[in-house]
Amino acid sequence: MTVNKYIYPFSKGSASMKELLGGKGANLAEMTSIGLSVPPGFTITTEACNEYLRNDETFPAGLLESIEEHILHLEEKTGKKFGGNSNPLLLSIRSGAIVSMPGMMDTILNLGLTENTVEGLAAQTDNPRFAYDSYRRFIQMFGGVVLKMENHEFEDILEKRKKQQGVELDTEMTPESLQGVVDDYLSLVKETTGQDFPQDPKEQLKMSVEAVFSSWNNQRAVTYRKIHKIPDHLGTAVNVQTMVFGNMGDDCGTGVAFTRNPSTGENKLYGEYLINAQGEDVVAGTRTPQPISSLQEEMPTIYREFQDICRRLEEHYQEVQDIEFTVEKGKLYILQTRNGKRTANAAIKIVHDFVTEEIIDKDEALLRIDPEEISQVMHRRIDPEAKLQAIAKGLPASPGAASGVVVFDADKAESMASDGTKVILVRPETTPDDIHGMVAAQGILTSRGGMTSHAAVVARGMGKPCISGCEEAKINLSAREMMTRSGVKIDDGDEITIDGTAGKVYQGQVPMIDPELSDEFQQLLQWADKRRDLGVRANTDTPEDAKKAKELGAAGIGLCRTEHMFFASDRLPVVQDMIMAETKEERKKTLEKLLPFQQEDFEGILEAMDGQPVTIRLLDPPLHEFLPNSEELAVKINTLRLEKADKEEIEEQEALQRKVRALAEFNPMLGLRGCRLGIVYPEIYTMQIRAILQATVSLSKKGLSPMPEIMIPLVGLEEELRINREMVLKVVDEIENDTGIRCDYPIGTMIELPRACLVADDIARYADFFSFGTNDLTQTAFGFSRDDAEGKFLHLYVEDKILEDNPFAVLDRPGVGRLVKMGVSLGRKEKPGLKIGICGEHGGDPNSVEFCHEAGLDYVSCSPFRVPIARLAAAQAKIKENS
Repeated sequence: MTVNKYIYPFSKGSASMKELLGGKGANLAEMTSIGLSVPPGFTITTEACNEYLRNDETFPAGLLESIEEHILHLEEKTGKKFGGNSNPLLLSIRSGAIVSMPGMMDTILNLGLTENTVEGLAAQTDNPRFAYDSYRRFIQMFGGVVLKMENHEFEDILEKRKKQQGVELDTEMTPESLQGVVDDYLSLVKETTGQDFPQDPKEQLKMSVEAVFSSWNNQRAVTYRKIHKIPDHLGTAVNVQTMVFGNMGDDCGTGVAFTRNPSTGENKLYGEYLINAQGEDVVAGTRTPQPISSLQEEMPTIYREFQDICRRLEEHYQEVQDIEFTVEKGKLYILQTRNGKRTANAAIKIVHDFVTEEIIDKDEALLRIDPEEISQVMHRRIDPEAKLQAIAKGLPASPGAASGVVVFDADKAESMASDGTKVILVRPETTPDDIHGMVAAQGILTSRGGMTSHAAVVARGMGKPCISGCEEAKINLSAREMMTRSGVKIDDGDEITIDGTAGKVYQGQVPMIDPELSDEFQQLLQWADKRRDLGVRANTDTPEDAKKAKELGAAGIGLCRTEHMFFASDRLPVVQDMIMAETKEERKKTLEKLLPFQQEDFEGILEAMDGQPVTIRLLDPPLHEFLPNSEELAVKINTLRLEKADKEEIEEQEALQRKVRALAEFNPMLGLRGCRLGIVYPEIYTMQIRAILQATVSLSKKGLSPMPEIMIPLVGLEEELRINREMVLKVVDEIENDTGIRCDYPIGTMIELPRACLVADDIARYADFFSFGTNDLTQTAFGFSRDDAEGKFLHLYVEDKILEDNPFAVLDRPGVGRLVKMGVSLGRKEKPGLKIGICGEHGGDPNSVEFCHEAGLDYVSCSPFRVPIARLAAAQAKIKENS
């Protein structure tokens, strides 16, 4: 038997060959090599798939002949004959990508059954019921995967036959009923496709391999890859494996189990199984499975053997394993193992316990956690103090809580969510075709399926709350309604809340609270803090957010946006009066009214971050943003005229409209804003500087240690920064004269224009620090208006691979990144040791944090709830640098 780049038998591969064999094939080969009971088979490689897709879906030369050679080898090994009438060899055909994509591609079981071989299987096993059950499953899977038929057409036939026999479960059907199902299925295939169902096993195999190859590009697989940023060029392997049967009787079964609980991380077997069933029954949700612990009572010997195998696999891979198994006539077979997907909470506990158990070290533990997964730990949960009455209860498939309006199909969920509506997707069970609706929904509720069903696994991976197997809820898709056992009717568009942690459903919205971080999570972040070089600050504008940021580990504030304080209802009228002022003196009078507000704001934030730096950006946006919309004003004025309102009121609104028009700009983002405001209207910046310094003096007198840093925005010329710096120093002198206290605090600038990066050495002469504002730097570097780009074409750029990522979410290293590095290099060339950070949204993106570490920045700053993500990402960047 030859081995080539297209086919490897399980006995010749290994875990290290993942890129060629795919994750599933590599693990099957590895388990075979360590002596586990794995049904024999072979893997058709990802290289064969890519050749097939490149060559207009044509098999590479010699592939079919090589497949036939390996089938002969399986026949020798098993003593069975592929297509034989007396002892037929049956096969499973499963996809297996390099990166695990559960449920996204296609599987076919029982391949090789025909009108002749099914009779041979029935005679060989003396079990015609099993033989025809296997045949009807094969026709249905082959029909769906290969012939592209609708699955519900097969299900309708099955339900009709069960009704005729007067039974509810598939397992209760007689051999005669199942034979009738097979006949109906074969007729359906002929009626739908115009062709007879293929009766040549070799043709079945060829068509199935083609279908699995093609499934790499099916819609749900493409969608999954986009969500998880999996490259399109990897392709999938195809695993051809000898069938073992869990549906031959009560001494047979099938199941899926994790070596540790994927929701909590508890060191205990977690999974489900079904007696007298095949694998798809467990994950499809067509029957409600039993917890794996019950297997200890039904098959104690098998359970002990399975426990031992789970332990061996976890020790071998040094990772939690997700294992599929089948029991055939009292013999245990392992069909698959892979690293188990789990919630963020579980992942944190698992790596923490692995370190405690000396399975891995702390660095490896830090690298095992995806920083983005940490956001799941921040899930809100239902307030335990709230007095609530659940209307239904199911299985707690994925933790967290969410409220939204009920929708019963994925397309509507996607459509409503795109309009900003929060939805809960409610289905009898989900399938991979529902993936777009699951992405759009706040949470998922299914009436069928278990803890390892499609809905459960996908929701956990996305960090969304999910309740599965909620049998107390009867879902009527035709009527678009859900009726609970307690008598509550929920219609399409009604609001519900689901608690994926407890498995409970509530009517309407319920009170929720922020999450509490586990001891293991805190420990993990402490390990990260000891390894990272980058500091982590937060972008906050209120004392409340500052306190939350501090709780989450922020070592200061990297961006406090003063303009957000101006929008408060008690300040906005004063701000508008200031803008409407016709003279400098009038403007100063209104600014004097604003000063106490600003000072109070700054005192609150500086006190909350006592002893840690707080970078306060002076007013940045154009003034018209604080005034009403011009069109709305025109409508208001016309309405007042029609209503014959007071003349003074009309004149007041007309004056406001004139000011709005006077301040209007063709491109406000590049107009009178930032440091330009400070130069044109220096009294505005002077008021803000005075408020900052007076707040500092006030807190210092109370024995606190405020550490403000004054940041001048949108500097592109060194002269702009020099003028604004002198303005700050003048107020510093005035405060010293008034109070006797010298407030020498850092004065720096935001680097957010390409020119500022190019002349950073000149700008650095007047700067104590730089902070890269990468949101505006990205806009000005690309020439993109963010709102327009994201709304109109950026998603297409990403989908069509014109851009690898949205540059406003992940920092553009080749362009914007190069500007940042240039700014760092030039700035420190002029002023060695210049403190440099980043305060755009990129400060909380793991990929961008890694770049900031590589570029030599001192800190990143991000939203409070992304601070833990940045702390971990910074540690990972340092570990990778040293590895």
